[in-house]
Amino acid sequence: MEGSDIVAGTVFQVGPLTITNTILTSWGIMVILGLLGWLLTRRLYTEPGAVQTAVEGIVSTIEDAIHAVAPMHTQMLLPFIGTLWVFLVIANLVGLIPGMHSPTRDLSATSALAILVFLSVHWFGIRARGVKAYLHHYLTPSPILLPFHIISEITRTVALAVRLFGNIMSLEMAALMILLVAGFLAPIPILMLHIIEALVQAYIFGMLALIYVAGGLQSQQLRQQKKE
Repeated sequence: MEGSDIVAGTVFQVGPLTITNTILTSWGIMVILGLLGWLLTRRLYTEPGAVQTAVEGIVSTIEDAIHAVAPMHTQMLLPFIGTLWVFLVIANLVGLIPGMHSPTRDLSATSALAILVFLSVHWFGIRARGVKAYLHHYLTPSPILLPFHIISEITRTVALAVRLFGNIMSLEMAALMILLVAGFLAPIPILMLHIIEALVQAYIFGMLALIYVAGGLQSQQLRQQKKE
């Protein structure tokens, strides 16, 4: 418990429930995103201004990325993958604010995101194919492969959580060590490194989530095409 408190930063505790900086920061980001989404979409214009144009550009870019991987399910996956990408970008960049740390430097936060991706794979698969057809793909091409399918699901979820946690944690630690050694002589290069790495890690996590979800959907489409 003490080791996790050092990383997450316990704020207060209500009975058995421990509220950490990671939880507060994550919920703060979600509240801000919810408010921004409401403010930006309550008044949309046919001739958009600068803000609406920028938002539409971001949405179009995410939509194009999803379409390149899962062209048949772009609109279905856009809300989840788009929200995941935007959340990760902000969560990774929060560490740039003095006195704050990125929630993604906490393994519990990245594990929660990885579990969310794990559940979304099955949710979208069942939604598109039905329970029976979706579960049947674990037994193809042979029931012998069922344990390997299960192990693959577990290991890629663990890898997804550990990869993001390790990269963000090492990034913040490296930036801190450089500042301790060089002082504030090189803050701009460190800042740029942090921004670039945060964006890259958000992109990788979101793209892997998209590939995992789309992989199951497209595998079913390929089998249907072969039957036809």
